[in-house]
Amino acid sequence: MQRRTMLGAAAGLIGSATAAGAQHAMPHHGAPIPSDQLAPLRGQGPVVLTPAQYAQRFVQSPAPAGPPGRWVERAPLPLPRTEMAWAAEADGRLWVIGGYAEQRVNNSYNHVYDPATNSWTEKARIPRGANHIAVVALGGRIYALGGFSNQNRGADELAFVYDIASDRWEQIAPMPRPRGAGALAAVNGKLHHIGGASNPESERSSVGWHEVYDPQTDSWERRKALPGARDHAGVVVHDGRIHIIGGRFNTFEYNTGLHHVYDPQADQWSTRAPLPTPRSGHGLVVYRGRFFAMGGESGEFVNRQLTGHVHGQLESYDPATDTWQHHAPMPTPRHGMGAVVIGDWIYVAGGGPVVGGGIKSAVHEAFTLG
Repeated sequence: MQRRTMLGAAAGLIGSATAAGAQHAMPHHGAPIPSDQLAPLRGQGPVVLTPAQYAQRFVQSPAPAGPPGRWVERAPLPLPRTEMAWAAEADGRLWVIGGYAEQRVNNSYNHVYDPATNSWTEKARIPRGANHIAVVALGGRIYALGGFSNQNRGADELAFVYDIASDRWEQIAPMPRPRGAGALAAVNGKLHHIGGASNPESERSSVGWHEVYDPQTDSWERRKALPGARDHAGVVVHDGRIHIIGGRFNTFEYNTGLHHVYDPQADQWSTRAPLPTPRSGHGLVVYRGRFFAMGGESGEFVNRQLTGHVHGQLESYDPATDTWQHHAPMPTPRHGMGAVVIGDWIYVAGGGPVVGGGIKSAVHEAFTLG
């Protein structure tokens, strides 16, 4: 269902005059979400977000303004999904694996988006379903490590690799320790799995573990731990170094903007300018030589009721100057979505439109600086 064709031509604005007028009359940023692109975690739909849920949207940024860029709507996911945590770009396509879908928190879907045709297809499902699986593409394969079998809890140590050409999965050497919501990066042919959260379920807590997988030997080794143990953080690789940005200490009530950089050659960590808007469950990509962070959530309990912010900020970091700026916010703020760069576009698919995992979306939008 196409609900708009161009969004966010300037920060906080919808492109057309008609849409802008409609937004002005609404008590929140952006457009409403069609009910056919929403589904509850439990029970049957349809879902219509309440004014209080729309009011969770938060898009203001303290960073200086940069070029606004623009957002456009793309083909929605075949069904609402969230808490995939991340996605992978491979073969010029977007791969979204696992997460919450169809009333299950440990679904095994493997949906693939082709920007050339603006369409989705389903590929071989991961052998066991989970949420918050760490994924990364390397050498024609997609690696999927760890994850949770319960709702953001129940970590395992399982690891799989998907061969794109044959559309087949196989199990690889398990991780030394179980965890989900970790950050996964490929550097010099090896996979660095950093941070995340582990067991027991009743004491779910963030970890700073840093373990490296070698596909050539199917083996693991340990490296220097992340100085600030956290999960749901963003990760990118730039100039041979790994950047871990944002995330949470145990829970989204304790988000951080911490920005750590790892040098694989020296096995050392250092710090850089923090994310201007602390958050977790956000997307992080490298686009035009800058790091773009979008979406995320911040939760709090008021009178035992969960509320907080669903972030729509789009903030970018310049590694050359160690500075941040902001751009046109997401038309549909979300968290736990998949975000990748293909060509001159950032694609952001799925995710939760309210704080927590209670509602899933099929929303798919793309950003370009033009």
